[in-house]
Amino acid sequence: MISRRTLIAGAATSSGLLLSGCERIGNTKAATSLLDSANDFTYTVQRSLESRGALAPEFTAAQMSPNFRTNGNTMPGSPDYARHLAANFADWALRVDGLVASPLTLSMADLKAMPARTQITQHNCVEGWTAIGKWQGTPLGLILKRAQILPQARFIVFHCADDFWGHNYYESVDLIDAFHPQTILAWGMNDAPVTVGHGAPLRLRVERQLGYKQAKYVMRVEAVDSLKSIQRGKGGFWEDQIDYEWYAAI
Repeated sequence: MISRRTLIAGAATSSGLLLSGCERIGNTKAATSLLDSANDFTYTVQRSLESRGALAPEFTAAQMSPNFRTNGNTMPGSPDYARHLAANFADWALRVDGLVASPLTLSMADLKAMPARTQITQHNCVEGWTAIGKWQGTPLGLILKRAQILPQARFIVFHCADDFWGHNYYESVDLIDAFHPQTILAWGMNDAPVTVGHGAPLRLRVERQLGYKQAKYVMRVEAVDSLKSIQRGKGGFWEDQIDYEWYAAI
């Protein structure tokens, strides 16, 4: 049986094909409908079979990888990010808005003053490599509770500082993953601040999903009732570009 990760990795490493003939096929109405149906089916089955509170495996310090690769963008090109980086993120703040009763602006000091979680987990990249690292950060659920998320909200969207081809990166999760105990906005990695290459000052860790869901350089968290109005409507940058699955459970 071909695993989800193997299937998506094959798509990722065949980018030339994806961007030529397969892109034309994927853009047909029938193919798009089929891909969307398969993703919806996978999501529904996964949610019905697994425990909502099931944890991803956690490891010991002795099992941590000596090297943890960077991937995707390793330095956002925006002037705003450069300014924040030069100031060591002293005046940086996370925006939390959308369908919330109390929009928030949280500095790094604010985030670190909240209860934190530390976890040693395995990162599973769609390209086929893995690495085990220690992450420390603020549980996303605590932030959403403080913002008083509204009943009509169904998804959480992460807007990021880095961009691909002029489009800022974005990702999203449903509320089950948003409030999962291992879902954190990490400001620490391997007992040090998250590096620029790994997404400083803040990156998402949603440990039961593949690496492309772990958005780096998070600048804004938005609660929404639907993903249809977010770019092309599939909930994430790569999902919109080359039909990666939105629900990328390992």
